[in-house]
Amino acid sequence: MKNYDVVIIGAGAAGLMCALTAGQRGRNVMILDHADHVGKKILISGGGSCNFTNLYLEAEHYISHNPHFCKSALNRFCQYDFISLVKKHNVSYQQRQLGQLFCNGNSVEILNLLLHECRLSGVKIQKSCTINNIEKNNSFSVKTNSENYTTQSLVIATGGLSMPTIGATGFGYDVAKKFGLNVQPGQPGLVPLTFNNNDLKSFGDLSGISLDAAVSSNGQLFREAILFTHRGLSGPAVLQISNYWQPGDEVAINLLPDIDLTETIKQWQKERPRMELKNLIGELLTRRIAKRWLELWYHNKPVNQYNEKEINQIADLFHVWRFRPAGTEGYKVAEVTRGGVDTEELSSKTFEARRVKGLYFIGEVVDVTGWLGGYNLQWAWSSGYCAGQFV
Repeated sequence: MKNYDVVIIGAGAAGLMCALTAGQRGRNVMILDHADHVGKKILISGGGSCNFTNLYLEAEHYISHNPHFCKSALNRFCQYDFISLVKKHNVSYQQRQLGQLFCNGNSVEILNLLLHECRLSGVKIQKSCTINNIEKNNSFSVKTNSENYTTQSLVIATGGLSMPTIGATGFGYDVAKKFGLNVQPGQPGLVPLTFNNNDLKSFGDLSGISLDAAVSSNGQLFREAILFTHRGLSGPAVLQISNYWQPGDEVAINLLPDIDLTETIKQWQKERPRMELKNLIGELLTRRIAKRWLELWYHNKPVNQYNEKEINQIADLFHVWRFRPAGTEGYKVAEVTRGGVDTEELSSKTFEARRVKGLYFIGEVVDVTGWLGGYNLQWAWSSGYCAGQFV
């Protein structure tokens, strides 16, 4: 039986940040992880370039049953604090659209800086470690396939259910329930939406087409790219809206957010009257989209043959395309998990369970879900750092 001041289960972004922070305070820290390699989700973040934070980060970019819970941690360890760590390790980075920060190299640079800081702080990491049982008497007892550990501070940083192919499980939720904590129901987040059977027949062959659009649902709107897939819609704007979409909800998409199509058609009637409408709209979108929309809902003809009522109706088809997704692509491709350990059960200052002294939950396992664009990694850094100050 080995004793450590702090045992952290999960060697992802939140777990590593918590470990290095606690280690810097002189705490004796052990991280346990079931995988044979640590930080797998960090490595695939941002397409392998690691979108490690966002310059425009605000609390309103997060979803939780308690929208105020995240504010304390995000203020105490903000995006600029992590940027300072990146600069300390001479990691070259760039700003892309919407304040997203990426490595100029690849994600392993972020993982390496975390592991380097852990080594400097004396943090130990045990990989390929299966947790067989956790009990609490005066301290926590953690039994694994290779060793048994005792600790006064047990941190659960095991993430959510998204991306099971890289080892994601519901372990953290099970631990919370074992100790009597409430867990908000989970759903896939930042995930592609799927078409129902009728829409699949209408749009399934458009797979591969990408375009700039404004996507809205439940009072939220995102303006970025959408991508037609063989099963539905993906792309940044769709992934963003999936965090707010609920089964049965409608999604509205403006395929021409920068153009007033009504006025544009009237202009075409003056300047290019004999051109067919599908070809003209095809210049703004793609010919396949323009042709399909008119095939489904309107007859295509020379632009000078449409009256004002028809022009308004056609404009609505492209500015407000409404559909009801059949569902999502599920956890296998979802970037995050919505829901998790109820924030009412945790201290927003320390991340300790209010009813179980010494038990902490950080990162994605908590009911805090960020937007696409570096927000979820920043939540991992912030929650890990804050818990690391108290474990």
